[in-house]
Amino acid sequence: MNNMRILGIDYGDARVGIAVSDPLGITSQGLETIHHGGNDKKVLKRLEEIIEEYQIGTIVIGMPFNMDGTSSERIEVTNKFIHKLKCKFNKIKIETIDERLTTVAAHKTMNILNINRKNKRNIVDTISAGYILETYINKNL
Repeated sequence: MNNMRILGIDYGDARVGIAVSDPLGITSQGLETIHHGGNDKKVLKRLEEIIEEYQIGTIVIGMPFNMDGTSSERIEVTNKFIHKLKCKFNKIKIETIDERLTTVAAHKTMNILNINRKNKRNIVDTISAGYILETYINKNL
């Protein structure tokens, strides 16, 4: 890797989970959930701050395929967001990764950690972004 961090994104209708790698691109850490209520401008503005602060070199975004591997309508929405990312951050490598099991894994993690229901909604996207990033890192090590 080039000592630039990798940003993991779990893109959703109302919330976007964010995770970031360490400077060597070996480990993944959940960072935050951006509550945007459908306003991508709000997401892009926050991502700009994160990209600058963490010196991001690659963005990895989860693709929400159906469990049987077919495209979902969420794929189209996610692709539109990826287009916005590419327009705004054209010097950063943007990759996608299959995110089918990340939310399931995130819920299992939260159950193991005994996180209450109210808090789960606030952190599931952050944990999912961490799994998306981890999957990407493991694939590319």
